[in-house]
Amino acid sequence: REKGIMAVLGCGFDPGVTSIFCAYARNNLFDEIRTIDIVDCNDGSHGKAFATNFNPEINIREVTQRGKYWKRGKWIEIDPLSISSMIDYPEVGPRKSYLIYHEEEESLVRNIDGLEQIRFWMTFSDNYIKHLEVLQNVGMTRINPVVYNGVEIIPLQFLKALLPEPSSLAENYTGKTSIGCIIRGVKGGKPAAYILYNVCDHAETYRELGAQAVSYTTGVPAATGAIMMMKGIWSGKGVFNVEELPPEPFLEEVSKQGLPWHAKRLDGEAYRELAEL
Repeated sequence: REKGIMAVLGCGFDPGVTSIFCAYARNNLFDEIRTIDIVDCNDGSHGKAFATNFNPEINIREVTQRGKYWKRGKWIEIDPLSISSMIDYPEVGPRKSYLIYHEEEESLVRNIDGLEQIRFWMTFSDNYIKHLEVLQNVGMTRINPVVYNGVEIIPLQFLKALLPEPSSLAENYTGKTSIGCIIRGVKGGKPAAYILYNVCDHAETYRELGAQAVSYTTGVPAATGAIMMMKGIWSGKGVFNVEELPPEPFLEEVSKQGLPWHAKRLDGEAYRELAEL
């Protein structure tokens, strides 16, 4: 801030577009936002026995750490993968999803006034969970060093060397990602609920850029954020989270860049089981 420089944090998809969905909903769809459920489904298939879609160290640490969510003014911690729900993802259908901790919850709690609850849900296949449990049980997900043949190694980093490079998965990837926010609140004195989301196809992104949809949905928003800054549409001095910046021009541009998004009003019964969990 003192040097007059602008920095933007978390401008991938989640964190990134999901936080911008929340800012758009705050500005245009609600008078008050009460609850946010960020829902992330990768319904793709890469044909490997076990692989991660992005850096294995980050991915596995994210899944194996304790879960955490915000409710009525405090953080609630849970055991890893101990809470799950069937969630109906647009263009994909119902998939088992697990409540995990995700970093954008921290800033949205601060920047969305009146928020009573925020949670993050992600899908993991039974096969993924099985492999992860075995790797944990034998100590391969540890991040503290061990000595092997006189050399100090970190098991998780060694595991990363054994797993397929995420970029190598793109060529034969099929299926879709479906990621968005289920938001509940009040509009005009009445309860209101919306889902804002994007669906991205692995095979289509490979044909376009030689990339799978997970990297595509991360890279396109980052490029769009750069466009916002270079054109002066996003401006300021200091460090900003994306929900602090104008969401409307970003969402217009990110659609042009390859990630069209949708906002659908929900009836009272939609995602009721999730809301009551």
